Amino acid sequence: MYSFDYKKRVRYGETDMMGYLYYGNYAQLYEIGRVETMRSLGLTYKVLEEKFRIMMPVVHVEARYILPAKYDEELTIRTILKELPGRMITFDNEIYNEEQILIHRAEVKLFFVDMDSGKKVTCPQYMLEKLTPLF
Repeated sequence: MYSFDYKKRVRYGETDMMGYLYYGNYAQLYEIGRVETMRSLGLTYKVLEEKFRIMMPVVHVEARYILPAKYDEELTIRTILKELPGRMITFDNEIYNEEQILIHRAEVKLFFVDMDSGKKVTCPQYMLEKLTPLF
């Protein structure tokens, strides 16, 4: 298992009239967490796409809104990889407020797709080499 935390403050433009993070913006938090988690492991989408010609489209999102995130609050985005990827990779997300209270949870699943053929493939070997020692 691997877990990575990333901090992000809720900006005014991300909120609704109640001063809460607009529900549609949570998917951006998942992406921030996913990208920064991969970066913490020495993996980037840029290398994945340009060098290895692999895309990772999202195919499933399941979210649970527990408490609202509020304007100007610093959130902790915790991204967790619970298992090694195969044909799919699953990122579990937990979002905590400044008091470290869990306010949101989500599961995001992505496939690996060869950019040239458009076909689903298994997790690239170079990713497995970085991830395997963590499990």
